Amino acid sequence: MRNRSHLDQVAPCAGKFWTILAVVLAVVLLPSVGGDTAFAQSLNWEGQTGVFVTPLAYSVSTGDARLSLPVVSYHYLNGGPVLGGFHQVSITMGAFNRVEFGYTGSFHRDGSTAGLSGLWSGGFNTFHGKVNLFRERRAGLPALSVGFVARTQVRNVGGVLQGQDTHNQDFYVVATKTITRIPKLPLVFNAGFKATNASLLGLAGNAPGYYGRGFGAAGFAFKGPGRSTILLGSEVLQEPRSIQGLPGAVVPTTITYAVRIVPSGALPIHGWGVETPKLTLDFGLAQAAGNIAPGVDLQARHQFAFGISYGF
Repeated sequence: MRNRSHLDQVAPCAGKFWTILAVVLAVVLLPSVGGDTAFAQSLNWEGQTGVFVTPLAYSVSTGDARLSLPVVSYHYLNGGPVLGGFHQVSITMGAFNRVEFGYTGSFHRDGSTAGLSGLWSGGFNTFHGKVNLFRERRAGLPALSVGFVARTQVRNVGGVLQGQDTHNQDFYVVATKTITRIPKLPLVFNAGFKATNASLLGLAGNAPGYYGRGFGAAGFAFKGPGRSTILLGSEVLQEPRSIQGLPGAVVPTTITYAVRIVPSGALPIHGWGVETPKLTLDFGLAQAAGNIAPGVDLQARHQFAFGISYGF
């Protein structure tokens, strides 16, 4: 049944992508300073400490410093023959062990379906910030954070139809709990709520207005071959049901199945990558959108996704 919990109304080119990628690679190749002043985190699709498409309540650790060294990531989603391919390059930093902020540059490779693929054009910018309000207590309450995501220069769907850049935002609260009662098998539970006017994280443009949407994730970690750690989990992300510019379209809930590999580290202290070794690899399967309207099949129901994060 359609949930219309409606709140009050409140693209970059390829050259930009390669510029951003060059900057990130330059940062990676620079000699690091400060030793182990920051632990590595694993970033999600939009550059937040998170799973694949949802944020966790944890923030980038700064160790004993006030400001962390950068955490960088690259993500790719094969959106299928209609949506095309999506590339994300992110850089995120933490402050005071309670705050994180960052930027993600998106680059889009066109799909090949006549009549539909033309609704996706170029890429867009994503800025995000998160503040941890309450730290997690091992035998008590979960970590609790609030945050925002702001996307600019969005030309997908409605922006293409209007011939102009658009923008959209998320404002969210999220709680995360890691349970370590089972030896060497941490369990991670995540739940949140956001107000958003974005459709599919901006990949399908804008929603007609702001909507209240829920999200969540669950996973567990275990020792893999050699010194590796493997994390398995799944997440759900409710979407605004409508797309601005496409009357009658109905967008389903996004579901992902994720595998995170930590090549050379012990079990993480905080579930999905917080205070783990520097490098993490993510592999995922995303169920995004299929038949959203009569004659409109986005063919994006079983899509491969990949991510790699490195923290200094």
